[in-house]
Amino acid sequence: MMLKGRSLLEPSDFSVEEIESLFGLAGRIMDAPSDYSEVCRGRLLATLFYEPSTRTRFSFEAAMLRLGGQVIGFSEPGSSSVAKGESIADTIKTVACYADIAVIRHPKEGAPRVAAMSTDMPVINAGDGGHQHPTQTLTDLLTVKRARGGFENLTVGVCGDLKFGRTVHSLIKALARYSGVSFVLISPQELMVPEYVRKEVLKKTASPFRETENLLDVISELDVLYMTRVQRERFFNEEDYIRLKDSYILDAEKMRGARRDMMVLHPLPRVNEIAAEVDSDPRAFYFKQAQNGMYIRMALIMALLGIKE
Repeated sequence: MMLKGRSLLEPSDFSVEEIESLFGLAGRIMDAPSDYSEVCRGRLLATLFYEPSTRTRFSFEAAMLRLGGQVIGFSEPGSSSVAKGESIADTIKTVACYADIAVIRHPKEGAPRVAAMSTDMPVINAGDGGHQHPTQTLTDLLTVKRARGGFENLTVGVCGDLKFGRTVHSLIKALARYSGVSFVLISPQELMVPEYVRKEVLKKTASPFRETENLLDVISELDVLYMTRVQRERFFNEEDYIRLKDSYILDAEKMRGARRDMMVLHPLPRVNEIAAEVDSDPRAFYFKQAQNGMYIRMALIMALLGIKE
């Protein structure tokens, strides 16, 4: 892999071949984690989280610690000089004096790109506003690949908040590069996928897609169902959030209409869009997905730091 020194800001920053090589490395780490427990000794990861996070921050920190490295950073901007008005560019330049690689989550779209342009240190986008979340996409793809062997000719349903859901935008952009993948976009009118995703990704790649408001009408056709929560933090109007938050709830009754080998994915956290009764269904992969996130991030850290096996 020729990824040393590079940054990951959106899924298309890496070629399909480079992503596949990351999957290979992640798989080898899964098979023999103790072989990799010291490879990052002496290296520092900086986690700059301007927004709340559990899985993404913990999985990055766990990834670096399990590789033998160390972690510095902040979990909310009020505990840093950001509270004093420091710019993203100045923050990342300062952090680069101490760390070898940085992970940044920010509510403003494009903030990780600004950070990457301000330093030679590798920068990883851990989510920017409603835009992109590339490492979640790597997690999603790894989960599907290990369960199904590949992505060709899959019918993928994405359900819920498709307007503000950065995980959805990243996933569509990544899967559109694979042969024969078709999409079913399931959402209320107010939360439909943005026009730029429809035009610049789906239509540009000639990926088959259709849009519907009814999950039950299409669940029997899906190989993968990617559920998302309606994100309260992205709404300007509380009334709109309350009206739409329970639009889609996946429960055991709905699962009876799905294929026996359909995969249910969710980037988490969930609120109530997947009933707890679905957790025991063998088609529920979202907690395995969370675990896979640590392994793919271990592989990514190694690759960007240029650490050989």
